[in-house]
Amino acid sequence: MQHDVTRLVIVRHGETAWNLGTRIQGHTDIPLNERGQWQARQAGLALRDEGIDVIYSSDLQRAAQTADAIAEACGLTVHLDPSLRERHFGRFEGFTHDEIVAQWPEEGRRWRQRDPAYGPEGGETLTDFYERTVGAARRLALAHPGQTIALVAHGGVLDCFYRAATHVGMSAPRSWKIANASINRLIHSPEGFGLVGWADTRHLDEPGGEGLDEATDGATTGSAPGPFVHATDLSPAR
Repeated sequence: MQHDVTRLVIVRHGETAWNLGTRIQGHTDIPLNERGQWQARQAGLALRDEGIDVIYSSDLQRAAQTADAIAEACGLTVHLDPSLRERHFGRFEGFTHDEIVAQWPEEGRRWRQRDPAYGPEGGETLTDFYERTVGAARRLALAHPGQTIALVAHGGVLDCFYRAATHVGMSAPRSWKIANASINRLIHSPEGFGLVGWADTRHLDEPGGEGLDEATDGATTGSAPGPFVHATDLSPAR
């Protein structure tokens, strides 16, 4: 029933210096760069008439700063939730993909192949990360039936949400796009998550406006650009 359905507007944070340097961020608390701040403001302008009831954000500053810009445009406040943080990458954080593969070749192989049971030393396994983030989205959706909520998070988090909505396995290579400050839409109903629209970056359509792809935030392999996806059927994916 319609009153059981929650609309989720999901935004990836704006660009950071470590995105540009292709360094794994994870839980390392990197702020937005100047371009990322502009992207956040553009996302806010794009969402000001979306009818958002409440905004939740990762407490890492790159997400929180993006959420603040959206909240200002929408006249709302931000609720910080650590469960929306990026995957913890332990000793991988601060290194580029090439540096990781060179320094820890076997670990790098398991990471790039998306081994669900693997976690870098001091970090999370892919399975634990998926359960944390999708569980958080489910919890927040259930707290707001019939409403529209915004979740501001990270590339790897959005990757988990897409997989939950489309029933793509955790080990499958990624063929969908996750750009900085992209706007993505899901629904949650008693049947689970469903995909409504994905990878909307039309608000960034200025020269140099669109951000880097999700891989620079922490997730790996199978990354391929893709078009904006809009689904007119609002029933959850099965």
